[in-house]
Amino acid sequence: MKRGLAFQDEDHEEAVALVNAAQTCTDEEFPAAYRRLLDHTVDHLKREDDLMARIGFFAMEVHTSEHRRVIDEMHHYLDKLKAGDIAAVRAYVTDAVPNWFINHLDTMDTATAMFARQMGEH
Repeated sequence: MKRGLAFQDEDHEEAVALVNAAQTCTDEEFPAAYRRLLDHTVDHLKREDDLMARIGFFAMEVHTSEHRRVIDEMHHYLDKLKAGDIAAVRAYVTDAVPNWFINHLDTMDTATAMFARQMGEH
């Protein structure tokens, strides 16, 4: 899972822990667990966006648009959670989030980290 950028690697480890916590908590604990995951994701993606802007990453627009899409999607599921549809949000956290995360790491984050390291980031 490590890509060689300290903040990114640490954030990704925390994201895995937050997904696991949301998947295994009780229904009573789930809203707070989902909110922690959402907040962490928003903060992390902002850090990545800031990095890409700072280093002039060539594929920044594609990568940041994917960040915006997933944040919008997570807020959509937050609305579902507020409406009481815990089952739908649990399914999202169990299926869609891990699949997206793995794909995103293997593609966009890997390319970003490689470029950032070439630009002297660690």
